[in-house]
Amino acid sequence: MITTSKAIVLRCIDYQESSRIVTVLSQAHGKIALLARGAKKPKSRLAGVIEVGNILEITYYYKPLRNVQTLSQASINYQSLNFRKDFERASILYATLELIALLIHENEENEELFLFANSFISWLGELTETFPAIMPYVQVRLAQIVGVSLVDQSSSEDETVFLNISSGALSPQPDSELAYKLTRKQAEFLKKATTSRNKEIFKTGLANSELKQLIHHLDVYFKYHIDGFKDRRTDSIFEQMIKEP
Repeated sequence: MITTSKAIVLRCIDYQESSRIVTVLSQAHGKIALLARGAKKPKSRLAGVIEVGNILEITYYYKPLRNVQTLSQASINYQSLNFRKDFERASILYATLELIALLIHENEENEELFLFANSFISWLGELTETFPAIMPYVQVRLAQIVGVSLVDQSSSEDETVFLNISSGALSPQPDSELAYKLTRKQAEFLKKATTSRNKEIFKTGLANSELKQLIHHLDVYFKYHIDGFKDRRTDSIFEQMIKEP
């Protein structure tokens, strides 16, 4: 079946001498792998088009039982050179795309996830200023989209707050052994992230050590609730951005 769809490039690997295998989040069929024949050739119409983070309009031959589909055409719908010029922006992009890839299975359609990724890439590409705290916000939003939302059950800004991994509750008491006591800034950030979409949340004032710890806590949360969730390869790159001075 010949299909045309918007798609977000999640990953690219070289294949044989001149081709590439591209993992995309497509609007039509969810996460799929595509064989881009000849894409490494300088004169290929796909050269410069298939890059991680690009939003494309693609045409491909789709067979449900085939692991790798065949890419026929691709054109750029959105691309930002800021991702090449700005290490911090690129780190957030790559970490987010890898997280998305881990949260969705092959050929699993998720329109809400696609629309979030599509809007997020454009938003991040055009931001005048980036913040490391964008990453835990993305984690919270993606948890909501895939059905494992955090729930704020705390009642006072001054009380101790625990992130309970099994229930997803932010509460004054741990409800199991697998719970993390949050710092005041971590608790403030998570409570805002569950309800707000205002970029002022990124100015909460998390110290780099608090930020790194919070990202780890949320990754543990994903591992508990999402089958097959693995450590991200991009973590080491992202952590360079949030090293203590």
